[in-house]
Amino acid sequence: MVELAGIIILGILAQWLAWRIKVPAILPLILIGLIVGPLSAYFTADGTKLLEPVYDGRTDSGLFPGEYLFYFVALSIGIILFEGGLTLKKKEISDVGPVILKLITVGSAITFLGAGLAAHFIMGLNWAISFLFAALIIVTGPTVIAPILQNVPLNRNVATVLKWEGILIDPIGALVAVIVFEFIRSTEGSMAYTSHAFVTFTQIIFIGLALGAVAAWSLYQLIKHDLIPHYLLNVFTLAFVLAVFVFSDLIAHESGLLSVVIMGMVLGNMDVPRLKDILDFKESLSVLLISILFILLAANIDRGELEMVLKDWRSFALLGFVAFVIRPLGVFFSTRGSDLKVKEKLFISWVGPRGIVAAGIASLFGITLTRENVEGAEYITPLVFLIVLGTVLLNAATARIVARLLKVIQDTSEGILIVGSSTASRVIGKYLQDNGRHVVLIDNNDYNVRKAVSMGLKAFNLNIYSDDLSEQFDLLDAGYLIAMTSSPDVNEYAARHYERLFGENGTYRLISPDEMQQDPSEIPQQGIFSFTDDFINLSEVARDYPVIHETPVNNIDELTALLRRLNAEKKSIPIFIKNKEGQLEILQAKPEEMEVEEGNMLVYLGKEMEN
Repeated sequence: MVELAGIIILGILAQWLAWRIKVPAILPLILIGLIVGPLSAYFTADGTKLLEPVYDGRTDSGLFPGEYLFYFVALSIGIILFEGGLTLKKKEISDVGPVILKLITVGSAITFLGAGLAAHFIMGLNWAISFLFAALIIVTGPTVIAPILQNVPLNRNVATVLKWEGILIDPIGALVAVIVFEFIRSTEGSMAYTSHAFVTFTQIIFIGLALGAVAAWSLYQLIKHDLIPHYLLNVFTLAFVLAVFVFSDLIAHESGLLSVVIMGMVLGNMDVPRLKDILDFKESLSVLLISILFILLAANIDRGELEMVLKDWRSFALLGFVAFVIRPLGVFFSTRGSDLKVKEKLFISWVGPRGIVAAGIASLFGITLTRENVEGAEYITPLVFLIVLGTVLLNAATARIVARLLKVIQDTSEGILIVGSSTASRVIGKYLQDNGRHVVLIDNNDYNVRKAVSMGLKAFNLNIYSDDLSEQFDLLDAGYLIAMTSSPDVNEYAARHYERLFGENGTYRLISPDEMQQDPSEIPQQGIFSFTDDFINLSEVARDYPVIHETPVNNIDELTALLRRLNAEKKSIPIFIKNKEGQLEILQAKPEEMEVEEGNMLVYLGKEMEN
């Protein structure tokens, strides 16, 4: 009981620690697993581990009897890969551009071939194990890239490439690894072609593709026709995924992983009602499973396997070859002819940490092939763990230094986060975007979000109270925050809670109806978006006149005169001053104290003024 509770407690503490110090969670998780596992054997009196995942009848220690650890790992990886498949959208692949598409295709192929050859010629592994190792280290993964991007303010080109590569290559890399593994299983570890191997491999691929697609369509129909009550939706989906995994495995042995990956990919590209609820649940479940898995899997490595890798210089030569030769080759081949500068390509080449999918599937495949006495299988898990730890440590420790040396850090955070996606927010957001600013709107009203997206804006259905906005890649360059919801409490919370994260250059909120009734001297002099209009006024003007206008103001007298006219009109709301360089400044509480010079423009929402 103590061991089971301890794994969960240590796992969640590791996740919290990773969040606090801004490092990938996989780093403290694996280190804890190694400490309570193989490393602890050096210090215990009888040479046993503090945590032994597999039950040993001779010592009466261990958690999982027989093959139950294997079953737990297999089902957990299946759930994690299903969630990864849900995030892979066809539209996103077509939207991200040729560079990222080449990285996840050409780059993956170079990594696969290069790492396979390196594992064979450097480590002396057979071809089957070499190319399985290569398939496993294709993926970088968003969970290891995100903390690096959050901690280092990279320019948008570099951040966008690393972000989308991590998101898209996760399920793709997992799919490649599963296919290679299935081929090795079908050829009984030899990778030699036989008619039996071909039939077995074809059967696995066919069952995985067909069953995954049929399962996705079936679950979609159940959800679409409200045949699953809302309170059972998440747990029903979980049970459905497990059922597909097990059923697929019964039909064609080891086809379960492929089936759930395909099921997630197909379901994620359908218009599934309440898909966000399923994703949120699966994300929370994945965090818990990952926390448990990686402590268990790292602890399951034997002292002999650890020494086999750590005492062999070839292991570190392979790590260096993967990080400093194969990664740059893949990046430079994939970015030929792109607009990326050489220094940007160099930084992308430097940052290639392997993640949770690589380590998790490596352990599963390593356990499976070792049980079947496949030659060299004992190298899979410790080698992949070494690559994961080595690349994560290298990138987490040096990313900021290298980014500064290569000058790929953005000078200022000019992105704008607008909390609330009402009509006024959308009109103002569109104007800002048309003027070269990176704008992101968030709202928990799906209709408002969809309206913003239809206007070409980036908008997300998020709740500022329950969603962790710090994990949103699209907000990495946010330096301004404008809270424009109908709730003064939400606006105040957003401005206060996210000021340090997204308000580096300014945090603003709408004035509340109560403040509108106060004496102007009692209203805060900073941080108010409009000192003359609250949400109702903005909404009414935006509803009747959803247009942004610009009119020239050459001095402070012209500005004050125009503001008097606009305030008297009641159908137009002044918002910004735009200078000759196109920079925008929100109107202050005392606009007469602002600096206004020839060539400036007053920007206002609403009815156009007559000359």
